[in-house]
Parts: sequence; structure tokens; C-alpha cells
Amino acid sequence: MIRLSPDEIRLDAVVSSKADAIRQVGRLLVDTGHIQAGYVDSMAGREQQANTYLGNGIAIPHGMPKDRGMILETGIAVLQVPNGVSWNEGETVRLVVGIAAKSDEHLQILTNLTHVLDDPAAVEKLARTDDPQVIIRRLTQAAGSGPAATAEEFDHSVNLVIEEGTGLHARPATTFAEIAKGFEAEIQVRYGDQSGNAKSLMSLLKLGVPSGGQITVMAKGHDAATALEALQEAVEEGLEDEDEAEAPQLEVPALELESEAVNGVAASPGIAIAPLWFYARSQITYADTAEDAEAEASRLEAAIAQAKDDLSEVYRTVKARSGKGKAAIFQAHREFLDDPELVADAIARLRPNRSAPWAWEQVIENRASSLEQLDDPVLSGRAADVQDVGQRVLRRLVEADEGFQFPDHPVLLIAEDLAPSDTASFDPDRIAGFCTARGGGTSHTAIIARSLNIPAVVGAGSSVMNLEAGQTVVLDGDGGRIFPQPSDADLETARQAQEQRQAQQDIEHQTRFQPALTRDGYRVEVVANIGGPAEAAQAVEAGGEGVGLLRTEFLFLNRDQPPSEEEQYAALTQMTQALNGLPLIVRTLDIGGDKSVPYLDMAPEENPFLGVRGVRLCLERTDLFET
Repeated sequence: MIRLSPDEIRLDAVVSSKADAIRQVGRLLVDTGHIQAGYVDSMAGREQQANTYLGNGIAIPHGMPKDRGMILETGIAVLQVPNGVSWNEGETVRLVVGIAAKSDEHLQILTNLTHVLDDPAAVEKLARTDDPQVIIRRLTQAAGSGPAATAEEFDHSVNLVIEEGTGLHARPATTFAEIAKGFEAEIQVRYGDQSGNAKSLMSLLKLGVPSGGQITVMAKGHDAATALEALQEAVEEGLEDEDEAEAPQLEVPALELESEAVNGVAASPGIAIAPLWFYARSQITYADTAEDAEAEASRLEAAIAQAKDDLSEVYRTVKARSGKGKAAIFQAHREFLDDPELVADAIARLRPNRSAPWAWEQVIENRASSLEQLDDPVLSGRAADVQDVGQRVLRRLVEADEGFQFPDHPVLLIAEDLAPSDTASFDPDRIAGFCTARGGGTSHTAIIARSLNIPAVVGAGSSVMNLEAGQTVVLDGDGGRIFPQPSDADLETARQAQEQRQAQQDIEHQTRFQPALTRDGYRVEVVANIGGPAEAAQAVEAGGEGVGLLRTEFLFLNRDQPPSEEEQYAALTQMTQALNGLPLIVRTLDIGGDKSVPYLDMAPEENPFLGVRGVRLCLERTDLFET
């Protein structure tokens, strides 16, 4: 357990800005022997990449993982600012808790801070007290929750290693939770000294399981053993994960310009030259209180249902444009809204006399803040996804205007940060590129930007928000830089680099139909995995040599009755015509498990992933198989 002494607390501090507050609390950590002086700069740098505002007047600035070597001893320092300091727009901080942690010793402090967030009176007391012992007792006392679950409490358990990708982040955690929900058993996942509900996406993400992390999955109930078998198989097969790598480092000449650059993180390659345009959604306002808790609960449930419909549409749009892999994040977003703990927590906060928007925003901010504190940059980056989902529901609750008026000419967008939903809505013909003050290269915003071929730089710091709208700038997505005041010579150099890149892309496009050969002359056949007629034409246009797998489920899902033989024939004919003689391998219907259809009236199974599905279903339902 971390210790906190009066020497590590400064009461009644006067600060001029957020940067000054971070500097002062960092100095406290230096003076008390916890960090080297250079770690204060790391704390300021972390703030440029991720907002450390926890909520309800509390912020927890801390350094970047790469600078952990400058931590001499794990500890915290508290800066009390009774009059408050502006952290970000609409965020006033009165308690600044600086954290220097070599591992997870600080988690008890974070847990206690989370409890304080739910108690405005406690925040007021801590922000006004003249006794440091009041702060010490509140932040270091043991939390009321019990210890993490142990295997002895359950009927069955299994140890598994999350070996694929970048850990148990949004997409693999979504698959894990979906499988767990298919069983009646109570299922818990333990990682280190923490445990969480296997059926709750947020609980899984908060565990912070990195690639190579070992988890213990525990279950009890009549189908516990079967549940663990299905989860073990899914983990061993990779949980349908795919790498969320940072922007690929292409072999392109470095863009050398004379003017001064603002450095950020390379998110999506390419060069953009365009006038600046600031992107900001309209502010959401609502009443904190309401009289009828039941009515507010109904409003919240209706808004969540509408948001889920919205996400299904976004998924279909992104999938058609960029493929299933890039669209999968929006399935994860939908899974957030199916999280039983998230919704139950929000409804519980409606009493006494709280409004649905207030309760929802409190829950979302708490969940996002807990994710932001994870050391793994991919997992901490998922806080942006939680906030994106939260804002979608909140806008439905208050019927806020969704629109942002894009100009009728190409621009380079500047934003504090961008949600994945924002980026997915961008038209590459109008958005030449974008730069954000916060964010990282493994964010879903960056991944979607790459799928749209929109050059992007993220995490460039707050200075970009002070640039002048309309000024022409150069953005270097490969180098992670933006040039706010390029000279005429710089503009010419950047345009030439654009033309060279485009010429290379044109050559690659023209040769896309040539055979794929390894350097030693081995021929590699490149075929597509598709799930609909439109994708067949896309595969050919991209240079594919055929279709190696057609998933015929697209004909059977999201409808009230099975397709007729004529409908199936028409779809297959459309694809064979698009392929123009190239091979098409058709997989027979694979319904069951995570892909169910109501009109087939399939009986519930303890393990639907290994039960009657795929070819076993076809052999049972020959009417479907032969149609």
C-alpha cells in the first residue's frame, strides 16, 4: 500500500494554468524524492496525448511509460487548489494528484479516488480542508470492496495466455464477452490481483491484460465446464483479433522543409496541403436533476437502443468501404452498450432525483478515466472509444444536433481529439488531412484514417489549437509533423513530394494485376475473403485473383425468412460476372453460435460454438442446404 505524508501535500495552492499545476505537483514529487526532475516534462507530455482529468474536480497527471526509468520511488503528491484551475474546456480542477508509479502500487489510490468522484460533498471537503490528514485518510484508506475472486470459489478454472495482437483490447474483449454471454454460468476473469465479469466488456478492458498476459478464467454453474472449453478454444484461436499497429513506416524520402514544425505522432501516412479548419461538435447541455426516476430510466434505455441502431448502420457503412477488420470497432462499440454492469450502474445513479443524461455521463467518465490510467498505450487508448459511445447515447438523450458543416473545398482539420465515429464520417475528397492535440498512433481514429487514406498527425499538443483558421499549412503524416507557416519554397517542395508519391501509387495501381512473386521467384496466389456481391467487384479492382471464401451468411442474416433459390442464384450470378472467369469458392451456410437467425427456431445449446452450426446444421436442414 502506498504511503502519503503531509510533506507530499500542498494546501491552498495558487496556480496560473494547467501547465503550472502539473509543474507544481511534479516539483512536489521531485522534492520528496520520488522522481528525477526530467519526469515533470514527461507528465506534461502525457497530458498532450491523453486528458488526465478524472472527473468532479480531480485530475491525476502522470508521466509516460517510456520515462518510468526516471521514477526513483513510487509515490503520489497532492496539490489542493481551492479556487480551481481550468484543465480543459468545461473542466475545473481543485485537487491535482500527481502519480509516479513503477508498477501497480498506486491502484488503491485510484480506487479511492473513484469512490470520491461519486461523492460531491467529499470532493468539496478535500478541496477546502486545512488539515492534510483529512486528505491522507481519504486517499489511503482501504476500499470497501472485497478481494479479487479466486479459483477456489468456482467449480472450474483454466489458465490462458493472451498471445495474439496487442492484448485484451476492444475487439478481442468483445469476442470474449459475446462468447461468455452464451452461457448461464457465472464467469470471472482474473489478471494479477484484479478480477472482472467475463460478460462485461468494460470489466475485461479495465483488467488491462497486455499481449502475453496470463489470465485465469473461472466459472460455476451447470454449463461452467462447457463455457471454459469454448472460451479456451476462442483464446487459442486468437479471439478474431488483428494487429492494431501504429502507422506503417513506408520507405519514402523525409520531407525536408525550412519552416518550423510542430511535432506529434505519425498516425496515417501522406502529405496534405490545405487551409486549416477547426472541428468541434456543439456543446451538450442538460438538467442534472429530474423528478421521475422510472421515466428517466425509460429515456436512457430508449436512447441506448437508438444508439445501437446507429452503430449497426455505421458498421455496415465502414465494412462496405474499408472491410470487416476496420469496421469491427463499431461492433465493439455496440457491445459496450450491451454491457450489463454499465447500464445497471447508470440506472442506479438515477436516484435520488438525478437525470438520465447526468447519470450516463458520470458512468462514462468514470469508466473512461479508469482505462486511461492503464500503462499499455493500446488499452489506455480505448478510453476514447468509451467516450465516443457515451457521447452517442448522450446526444440521443438530449436530441442534440449531430451535424458538423464541412466546407465545400478540401481542408485540413484541427481538433482537440477525434472519436472513431467522427473519423468514419469523413469524406476524403473534402478532408485533405487532420491533426489533433491529443491521441496516439494506435487509436481507432488513426486506424480508420489509414483505411480512408487521409494523412493524419495526432498528439501534437495544445499549441495547434491556437493556429489561425484559414491559413494554409503542410501536414507530414509520415514524419508526424505539421508546418503551420510554410514558405513559398516549402509549399513547392511539399507539392513535389505529393506528386512523387502519387506517381508511385499510380505505378502500383497499374501493376496490381501482375502475378505476386517472392524475391526468389515463388508464385503466391492472392484471393479475397468476401461477404457480399459488392465485395467481389472490389476484390477484382484491388488486384485480387479470385475469391477464396464467400461467406454465404449475408443472404440469411437480418431478415425474417430464408432467401429463395432465385435470390441466391441472382447474388451468385452477380459475383461470378464481376469476377469474369476468376475462381469463386463458396462456403455453405455457417449459421449458429454468434450468428443466429430467428426464423430457423434453433434450440438453445450449452455450447453453440461447437454445437449444431455450419455443415452440421446443413445436414440437419437439408431444405436449406439444397435450396
